[in-house]
Amino acid sequence: MPKLDRRLFLKGAALIGCSAAAHPLMNSMTFAALPGENRLVVIILRGAMDGLDAIQPYGDPMLGKLRRSLSVGPEGGALDLDGFYALHPRLELLLPLWQRGELAFAHAVSTPYRDKRSHFDGQDLLEAGTGNDLPVDWRVGGWLNRLLQATPGAAAETAYAVGVEQMRILAGKAAHLSWAPRASLKLSPQAQMLLEHVYHDDPLFRAAAQDAVQISGETTDIGRNPGPTADAEALAAFAASRLNAESRIAAFSIPGWDSHANQHAVLGRGLDRLAAAILKLREGLGPNWGRTAVLAMTEFGRTVRENGSGGTDHGTGGALLMAGGAIRGGRAFGDWPGLGEGQLYAGRDLMPVRDIRAYAAWAMHGLFGIGQDRLERTIFPGLDLGGDPAMLA
Repeated sequence: MPKLDRRLFLKGAALIGCSAAAHPLMNSMTFAALPGENRLVVIILRGAMDGLDAIQPYGDPMLGKLRRSLSVGPEGGALDLDGFYALHPRLELLLPLWQRGELAFAHAVSTPYRDKRSHFDGQDLLEAGTGNDLPVDWRVGGWLNRLLQATPGAAAETAYAVGVEQMRILAGKAAHLSWAPRASLKLSPQAQMLLEHVYHDDPLFRAAAQDAVQISGETTDIGRNPGPTADAEALAAFAASRLNAESRIAAFSIPGWDSHANQHAVLGRGLDRLAAAILKLREGLGPNWGRTAVLAMTEFGRTVRENGSGGTDHGTGGALLMAGGAIRGGRAFGDWPGLGEGQLYAGRDLMPVRDIRAYAAWAMHGLFGIGQDRLERTIFPGLDLGGDPAMLA
């Protein structure tokens, strides 16, 4: 049976401008045990979530002018948060968390990655936690692995990589175990059409794509679909069970955010899965939710202007979503750079105002007592932490 791998898929995916890094087959989980009772969950949103749509800064008048077919603000069905920002209607289930102070966000964040806008490179930088020195040298490991090496009392033998492809966020010298659960991979109808389109004229790759669809066990028959959020909920439930035991850090990914076309549907499905995962974490963690911070991070944002296909293209500044009882929620963190003339990065993207690594670092400082010098030099080399955003309750 032909094998569909990351390298081969990239060749075909380049035909339509999408990276295999945004492909729904790529998923994994990692866990780590540290001293104490606080917990951190990192959710990697693979494919570049459009933060300007997920959490809409409708109070900036330029947003509506630059996005005429995408819904903007309460008039477009979004849920007002504070008179300036509004929550995408597909995140409505998370609104009670905002009202209880368990949901927050930071706009205009990014890694140091700039200009090339490659999913693979952007995700590598996000998981490596290093500066813009591509290609990433994985011999130094991902930032979670460096955290294990730098933290006294960390139980490296209880760090796991779970799934079909190990997340590089845990790559490195600190020992970890791997486990592949007996769970089928799910391909959405959109992903099936993507594979069919990419490999239609290539018999070898077409056969591999058909095999991938067959392996996924999912068809367009709604009656056979276990539910669009089932996989995300399963990942979150398993993460909660580990966090209720010895683990204190969990990381997993939710793919499928590359919304070059038909963003309304693509982003909506992604937000459904993200909301379901966060709520399942809250349910599964029970009392431990109050000691948990969840950071949902993406490799980069998307263009401010919509394109001609009802979508948005690869950008720079994005959004970080935060949840959990340990989060000082019900508010937006960071400065808003504006969308007016001269305020955009490269004349097209939301201008980054803060390194997304700083939020992860301040979370680890507050949750686990990791020193600032260690965070800037060892775990996130080259990071300027800047002032404490006071994101933890």
